Amino acid sequence: MSQFFQIHPDNPQPRLIHQAIEIVQKGGIIVYPTDSGYALGCHIGDKGALDKIRRIRRLDNKHNFTLVCRDLSDIATYAKVDNTAYRLLKTFTPGAYTFIFKATRELPRRCMQAKRKTIGIRIPANTVCQSLLAFLNEPLMSTTLILPDETIPMTDPYEIREVLEHHVDLVIDGGFCGLEATTVIDMSDVVPVIVREGLGNADAFK
Repeated sequence: MSQFFQIHPDNPQPRLIHQAIEIVQKGGIIVYPTDSGYALGCHIGDKGALDKIRRIRRLDNKHNFTLVCRDLSDIATYAKVDNTAYRLLKTFTPGAYTFIFKATRELPRRCMQAKRKTIGIRIPANTVCQSLLAFLNEPLMSTTLILPDETIPMTDPYEIREVLEHHVDLVIDGGFCGLEATTVIDMSDVVPVIVREGLGNADAFK
């Protein structure tokens, strides 16, 4: 049975944030808010938790997982980002974008897209999410909470708890955080490619 925390969307309670991160560090899976819907998250190095997320969402090894980062400081450790791409990231983050890059050797192979060896990078503009990342002091391995056979993310924390209470360790109610998924930009080659247009304005990449 999962725990359920109601965390204030503008003034997150440090005690609850700390407890949520303890769950992550012990190998748990959390549902948490971002600026474009709720997401499933786990510790970057935890194979068991990552496998559970794959089963919840019925994902194969072609899926691009995302590292949700507090800021740009962690990105070079896990993704190959040149100066041009870095400037773009600086302009468009934090925000509702996912950028796909070639992964570095520091990233566990199971976390990257199997064939292309890529990883998604996000820096959300969500206060609860930013508080979690500040306490964790490293990125969260994540994927949007879209259930199998659905096309939009789940948005109601109470419904999420009802559906996933036996599959995740914690559901965070951080308020309504939108229906629309991120805009996904593939930066793994010389020319950026718009993979999906979502909440973030993609005009600059066209």
